[in-house]
Amino acid sequence: MNATGTIDRPFTHDPKKQAPMTSSLREPSGSAISAVSTTGASDSRQNRTREMQLIPEAMARAHMAERLREADAERQAVRLVAARRMQRRAERVSMRARRALAMAVMN
Repeated sequence: MNATGTIDRPFTHDPKKQAPMTSSLREPSGSAISAVSTTGASDSRQNRTREMQLIPEAMARAHMAERLREADAERQAVRLVAARRMQRRAERVSMRARRALAMAVMN
């Protein structure tokens, strides 16, 4: 019987009977190049690799990194708005002080 496994229903749970999990430094993570080159032997092995198992984790990590960048940009924008508000307030106070001084000098 030549049954292949899928991600939902693996052919075997025994790690010794699964395809070897090798990765090359030349390949980007998540590449679709198979690690086993022998024909016939890959049919009886499980149809997944370590890289495929780690795809959801990598996607979650990328998603969280993007969320952190968005939050940082939002915080920076809020700080900029607050700084501009304080600058306008300081300019108004300065103008009031000038007016008060001018009024005091005129009298």
